[in-house]
Amino acid sequence: MPKKTVSAIMSAIFFAVTMTGCGSQVAAPAATEVTEASGVEEGLPSGDVTLRVWGSEEDEELVKQISDSFIAAHKGEANITIVYEAHSEANCKDDILGDVLNAADVFTFADDQLMALVASGVLKEVENSTEIAGRNLEASVSAASLNGKLYAYPLTADNGYFLYYNKAYLSDSDVETMDGILQVAEAAGKQVFMEMTSGWYMYAFFGNTDMEIGLNDDGISTYCNWNAKYTNTKGVDVAQGMLDIAASPAFTANGEKNLASGAADDSYIAGVSGIWDETAIKDAWGDNYAAAKLPTYTVNGSQLQMSSYAGYKLVGVNSRSANAKWAALFADWMTNEENQTLRFNLRGQGPSNTAASASGAIGESKAIQALQQQAPYSSLQRVGGTYWDASSTFGTTISQHNPTGADLQTLLNDMVTGITGEESTGDAVAEETTTEEATTEETVAEETAETESKEE
Repeated sequence: MPKKTVSAIMSAIFFAVTMTGCGSQVAAPAATEVTEASGVEEGLPSGDVTLRVWGSEEDEELVKQISDSFIAAHKGEANITIVYEAHSEANCKDDILGDVLNAADVFTFADDQLMALVASGVLKEVENSTEIAGRNLEASVSAASLNGKLYAYPLTADNGYFLYYNKAYLSDSDVETMDGILQVAEAAGKQVFMEMTSGWYMYAFFGNTDMEIGLNDDGISTYCNWNAKYTNTKGVDVAQGMLDIAASPAFTANGEKNLASGAADDSYIAGVSGIWDETAIKDAWGDNYAAAKLPTYTVNGSQLQMSSYAGYKLVGVNSRSANAKWAALFADWMTNEENQTLRFNLRGQGPSNTAASASGAIGESKAIQALQQQAPYSSLQRVGGTYWDASSTFGTTISQHNPTGADLQTLLNDMVTGITGEESTGDAVAEETTTEEATTEETVAEETAETESKEE
């Protein structure tokens, strides 16, 4: 289940040839005379250059190697020192906007923070945007863009979910539909796992319909018409489809065991999760381990492809950096094919770089390939903080088989009212509107939308 990341961890880690104390520094040899042959770009300063980099605590060794290679590549152009500080990626936006002038030069962050960082002026349009966009997956470029302009460097493309299944029980054709999966599991006395109680996963049922959800123009509140009666696919049809799945004795939504533990004891033969479970699933199922896009499920007598939320890690450059050009060069280096491949090898994180994602061990990863199969049916998570409790309450009620027998339209109305903050009956098209009242400054000052994504 996606977990909310705790508050920022602010312990500075310094890299060098030898590590001392809590950290150390990496510095290139003293600067030498810069010539045209050195490859220094126009306007790129020589002399002493110090870059502060924020990233997750687990990235220490990875960024040390990336820093070493960057310094070596620019030996003689400048006396470069790179200081790495372990920092919460989920809280990056809040910490930067709280003290922009003392924020890092380069930082990694979750894609749903992009809007506020652009609105505040922290992020400026990437200069070599055509080159960067050309080497990354289209969806990751969209996540790093606003109004068609690229503001950050795509880093990973692995925060999403798909289907794991055990080939000892399920064939490739079985897993095309949820009905087929549940039928096999019922016959085998096994179970299928999906966290229907979480808004992160529950989006799978509504996301590929003509109903909509998203942020209003204020960047804070959420519009949603999942209770709609006027759309081609109606809210009650989706709710009934979910209820039918939950009614299967082979389905479990939020039991005592997660997917990895259920796979390990052979009680689960399929389940919905992300790349973070790949190692455990491979250990549990061995050669029978397989992964694929999410299945279809039955809605009002027809098969509907399940959707998913997708999240991306991005690298930003602080526009107020004293060494902004070097910072941009390092962000470019940090996210190139070689270093995204290194990130996969050391941290198991899936690359956004198209060449990296198709080669070597990454290309052989069944989880990475399943994510890419699911990508056409995925959406960026763009919802406000009110979404999570309201969607969880609805999902929990459905997963428990609607124990009070409440009218499904009423349950949907309650959820949408909780999400939007406005009473909704699902009747009026006018309810599906967005707000244009807040200014950019209000967006930056007031945005409190909660990130619900998997953080390692």
